[in-house]
Amino acid sequence: MPTEFAVLGGAIVVALVVIVLLFKAIWRVAEPNEAMIISGLGARSRTELADSLGFKIVTGKGTAVLPGFQTSRRLRLDSRAANLQVSCVTQQGIPVQVRGVVIYKVGDDFASIANAARRFLDQQDSMNGAIHELFTGHLRSIIGNLTVEDLILNRERLTSETRSSAADEMSKLGLVVDSLQIQEIDDETGYITNLGKPHAAKIAASARIAEAQRDQEATEAEQVAAAKKAAAIRESQIQQAGYQAEVDQAAAKSRQAGPLSEATARQEVVVQETRAAELEAQLAEQRLQSQVRKPADAKAYETVTLSQAERDARIAQAEAEAKETELRAVAQASQVKQAAAAEAESVRLRGEAAAAATKATGVGEAEAAKARGLADAEAARARGLAEAEAAKARGLAEAEAIRARSEALAENQEAVIAQQLAENWPQIVEAGSKAFGNVDHMVVLNGAQGIEEMLAKALTLGGTGLGLARSLLAKGGSASVNGSEAPASPITPEPRA
Repeated sequence: MPTEFAVLGGAIVVALVVIVLLFKAIWRVAEPNEAMIISGLGARSRTELADSLGFKIVTGKGTAVLPGFQTSRRLRLDSRAANLQVSCVTQQGIPVQVRGVVIYKVGDDFASIANAARRFLDQQDSMNGAIHELFTGHLRSIIGNLTVEDLILNRERLTSETRSSAADEMSKLGLVVDSLQIQEIDDETGYITNLGKPHAAKIAASARIAEAQRDQEATEAEQVAAAKKAAAIRESQIQQAGYQAEVDQAAAKSRQAGPLSEATARQEVVVQETRAAELEAQLAEQRLQSQVRKPADAKAYETVTLSQAERDARIAQAEAEAKETELRAVAQASQVKQAAAAEAESVRLRGEAAAAATKATGVGEAEAAKARGLADAEAARARGLAEAEAAKARGLAEAEAIRARSEALAENQEAVIAQQLAENWPQIVEAGSKAFGNVDHMVVLNGAQGIEEMLAKALTLGGTGLGLARSLLAKGGSASVNGSEAPASPITPEPRA
């Protein structure tokens, strides 16, 4: 019994080993970077594209391959690089050497894998040669329509046109371009080198100019620094000389301290004596001011004030008397006028009465008219007498006022004349200032004091009116008032410039 179990276990193990070996023999798995192409009996994909191809494409998974009935081969899907080195002629007829690289791979879709499998499945190493020949032809064609400047300045245009022109052919080969790079463009004639020389010369000139400017600025900075250094040295020497001068001056002062102090003492004595003399002069002036000038001014002011008061009192009294006389004369004239009017009215009434009586008696209209004429004449005579009396009364009042002013003038001539001058002082000052009205140029030797002296002299010209009035009054005076004799009218001095 144990022997049978051992035989059965060994058979199972052998069967499992056979199954594993058989599975490994028929099962194939595609790597991520490859596509597995299966051809043979029953090798069909479930897509319409695979059915039309006649083989099966497997990517990224496993499938069973029947040995002897089916064959599986692998197509790499990773990137490949093909170097390009093309001799071309540009539109300008200049030969150039273009070096670049193309990064390409088999497309990921079943159509691209099928196209690449049909063309490169057994010749995958020949893909680089095919890509090189393909892009060489397109580069020659495209560069023939471009200039060297376009190749240098616009390489993106070259790469884009090359990729677009080769896209259809790459699609037929089942390949796609990941990248196309133009690495270098050379020419045998030196055109590119000569093309850059003007710019290089310009840059070189700019560099030389910049270098010269920097050198100039550095030189200027050095000169400025040297000038500042010299100025600092000069300032230092000047300060040292100043300090030395101060030292020498202090030494000289110390040597002359004795004589200088003695002279200063003498000067101080002179100053103090001068100050004492000025104080004494000021004291004398103050004494003169307080003891002589102010009492004299007060006395003169008192005299003038008293004389003006007496004169005003007399004038007021005379004017009052004249006014009273005038009022009496007016009253008397009014009485006379009223009496004359009454008399005239009485005569007129008597005449009218007489005329009426005469008319009543039949004497006639002539007698009545005569009576009225006589009455009118009497009335006119009475009015004339009244007006004459009134004029006589006014004349007497005016004469009385003139007599009073004459008496006041005779008693205090200076006060009256001084009042007249004071009342007309603005006109006197104006007339005095007219003395300078026609002066074009005037030279004053002693400044503001000279101006004041000239103005005072001009104003004193008007004061001569006081002396003139006084001399006239002394010689002739006013006519003495004797009874009916009319007094002389007062002389009002006119201000003179």
